[in-house]
Amino acid sequence: MKKLLLMAAASMLLAACGAKNSETTSAPEGGSPDTPASPPPAASTAVDPAKATQETAGGEESASDPSLARIIAMPDNVRLPTGKWKAGVHYQPVVPAQNTSAAPGQVEVLEFLWLGCNHCADLEPSIVAWEKQKPDYVKFVQEHVMWEPVHRSHARLLYTLQALNRGDLVPKAFEEIHRRNNILVSRNGNETETLSIQTAFAKANGVSEADFKREYAGFTVSARMKRGQEINIRYRVDTVPVIFINGKYKTDVSMAGGKQQLMQLITDLTAVEQSR
Repeated sequence: MKKLLLMAAASMLLAACGAKNSETTSAPEGGSPDTPASPPPAASTAVDPAKATQETAGGEESASDPSLARIIAMPDNVRLPTGKWKAGVHYQPVVPAQNTSAAPGQVEVLEFLWLGCNHCADLEPSIVAWEKQKPDYVKFVQEHVMWEPVHRSHARLLYTLQALNRGDLVPKAFEEIHRRNNILVSRNGNETETLSIQTAFAKANGVSEADFKREYAGFTVSARMKRGQEINIRYRVDTVPVIFINGKYKTDVSMAGGKQQLMQLITDLTAVEQSR
């Protein structure tokens, strides 16, 4: 069953995400999520791919999300001053607010992604540019979704690169998957083959085989995998890319109104949190 799930997800990654690469380049910044792990909808209900900004674990968010109904009752410490950003439009409250990994005086910005998601790949350059200019008080964290075996295989790659302090290779992984059509997992669900594929990628980018394999199977990455699963559940992540600020606010490209707007919203939200 595990092999069948991985083969199906890998095939959809190539067929669906690969087909959208050219569309993503010229796509408007805003719209509805599409579906990476289930059959595409019928023509009469299909989401316009030119408007898509996210991948989803299955189904779109309901407009009657109960968290929206609670915005009016949001406590003062999760409200923003009135201005251009509006609760329920540009961001949603996280109810209940979540604990973060930020130290005292820091504000956490948490991104959930999937290396196989073309929308995450499209957002990555904006994330990289923002991270280079972010204030010192902002702690940026990237977590990977854990929906199916293919997502968990990509998660182990992400966490291994992070354990090696090679976060600079995350954009390279996106490029390998979405530009070179190398999905960086075994098409047959073979874990040994996946390790070989990912090791080859690391070696091609300056990481020694011994170092990569040591971290890949090591305690740090195993602990990150476990924590990643837990935090996915706590934040109820069903779409990517999605951003959480200080465990209190949820936003994404569509809600913010575009990639540039999202980066500005993150900056404004973190500034408000730091000033509290």
